[in-house]
Amino acid sequence: MAQFTALSPDVEVNGQTVLSIVAGMDTFREIALEILESKGISSPKENDWFLQQSWLDAFKEIAENVGEYTLMEIGRQIPENADWPPQVNSIETALSSIDIAYHMNHRIKGRLMFDPQNGSMLEGIGHYAYKHDSERRITMICDNPYPSDFDKGIIESAANKFKTKGDRIRVTADTDSPSRKKGADSCTYIITW
Repeated sequence: MAQFTALSPDVEVNGQTVLSIVAGMDTFREIALEILESKGISSPKENDWFLQQSWLDAFKEIAENVGEYTLMEIGRQIPENADWPPQVNSIETALSSIDIAYHMNHRIKGRLMFDPQNGSMLEGIGHYAYKHDSERRITMICDNPYPSDFDKGIIESAANKFKTKGDRIRVTADTDSPSRKKGADSCTYIITW
């Protein structure tokens, strides 16, 4: 799936997640709000819902006019501002929960894409696949319409939030795997510590 293109016109993202653009652009808050408004997202609030495609359009403008580093900073804001369930207490549990959190913050035709009551997940936005390769190595495959640098920021921030003192997190793109930056449907990241 291509970066910046929603899989369905009916997918929405919640306002709390949209506000990560504002947080990620920090001192350029007014520019972030202008970009969002130019894409049809006016005065975002936590409990509002916005078309995913509008949010992706804002990401595309940021990538083209501000830069990829800013996309990574926006991604880093997602785990920092999220509420984490008590069972998330390590790098492994944090990274393995990203896909569920991703689906909990999106809805399609008014239905949340993950129901925590029964564990059911709706399709239509891609995934963050988790594979625990060894004691201190995890592979994440991101096949969603968000920018690759945004995904890297999410992964890096989630791992750092739950690392043990002294751990040094390293998130690198797997150059032997496909990349959305080169038109592929997914990006793969290797996380070591």
